[in-house]
Amino acid sequence: MKKIIEKILDDSLKVKEAFIRESIPDLVLLAEKVALAFTADRKLLLCGNGGSAADAQHLAAEFVNRFTLERPPLPAIALTTDTSVITSIGNDYSFEQIFSKQIKALGMEGDILLTITTSGNSSNLLLAAKDAKRQGIYTVGLLGKDGGELAGLVDMALVVKAENTARVQEAHILAGHILCHLVDYILFQRHLSSE
Repeated sequence: MKKIIEKILDDSLKVKEAFIRESIPDLVLLAEKVALAFTADRKLLLCGNGGSAADAQHLAAEFVNRFTLERPPLPAIALTTDTSVITSIGNDYSFEQIFSKQIKALGMEGDILLTITTSGNSSNLLLAAKDAKRQGIYTVGLLGKDGGELAGLVDMALVVKAENTARVQEAHILAGHILCHLVDYILFQRHLSSE
């Protein structure tokens, strides 16, 4: 059992380190875009399926409530949380449209959409990204494996190049926490550092 734990830990650390080091420029750019959207009265929309839905909700909560810094709430919405909206769209239309219809209703030009998926091939996320782009929303994919179809569709693809879903999800939440930290730094701490 000890060897199993050590192997999981080693694998997780390797995947996260490789992904984060490769993604540093994109994470900085994304943080700057999110901070700019917030200062322009725009918002961050997040979505995913299964464990990635939980990650979308987790990150939205970090922005709306707080991350580590005491600061005003920031406008982030997880499109995975309203069961009445999701089930009515799924029942009356299709599961494929559960995010895209919300984007059409809530999204504005200048918003940012963060899709989270380990495969990059979920049809509801592909449609969400397409509809978001049509509305002038900047699209980002937090992806796994080879990035799937979504990698070629979004404006920015952050791909964890690993096959194991659990390792991909662990890297995703680390990237999400880094994004929260950087946005807080840009909006509320950067000017303090330059004094």
